[in-house]
Amino acid sequence: MAQLIILVVMVGALYAFMIVPQQRRMKEHQQLLRSLEEGDLVVTSSGIYGAVAEVEDDVVWLEVAPEIELKVAKTAITERVVGQDEDDEDEEDDVDDEDVDHDAMADVDDES
Repeated sequence: MAQLIILVVMVGALYAFMIVPQQRRMKEHQQLLRSLEEGDLVVTSSGIYGAVAEVEDDVVWLEVAPEIELKVAKTAITERVVGQDEDDEDEEDDVDDEDVDHDAMADVDDES
């Protein structure tokens, strides 16, 4: 009888710690896919960032560069990116030409 109780507790723990969170993630992902709109910045499961240009049934067209669109499966979209472009521009502005030690870079090139 004690073994049966332990088995039931183990199955309950497995359900609570593995199955329920996975179902929650699946529901959140389905909600994300339903809410995709043109102009949303997203990232795919392969790490490609782009802006949604068009949403079809099971296909999303991502603009990854000006005039360049990729056709990807809708299920490949993993997350919506918020404020990514603004952060990239700030990082580029932080590095000035004056901050770069050109002599040290030349020494590295000479050693190669």
